[in-house]
Amino acid sequence: MPRKRAREIRVNEAWCKRCGICVAFCPTKVLAADPGGVPRVANLEACTVCLLCELRCPDFAIEVEEAPGERQEAGAQGSRAGEPAGEEAQHVEAPAHAG
Repeated sequence: MPRKRAREIRVNEAWCKRCGICVAFCPTKVLAADPGGVPRVANLEACTVCLLCELRCPDFAIEVEEAPGERQEAGAQGSRAGEPAGEEAQHVEAPAHAG
């Protein structure tokens, strides 16, 4: 399974209060604060799309966009990432309620 990668990390400067939470929580040091305290992408290639920055931001000022995976680029059409496509997909119905 290929490693997840980010295509882009966007910071809405109008919403950001420069608290530094996103920088502090990033386990791979993708983000760094500029001299004014605004988070900037320092190393996009290191992003594992853990989404800690996005989830921890109290102002919803960060958005991480995941790069398309190899399965999706190869034309897989599963209903969700990681699900088999085409004939490999299985449909399971819930058992009928007896009563």
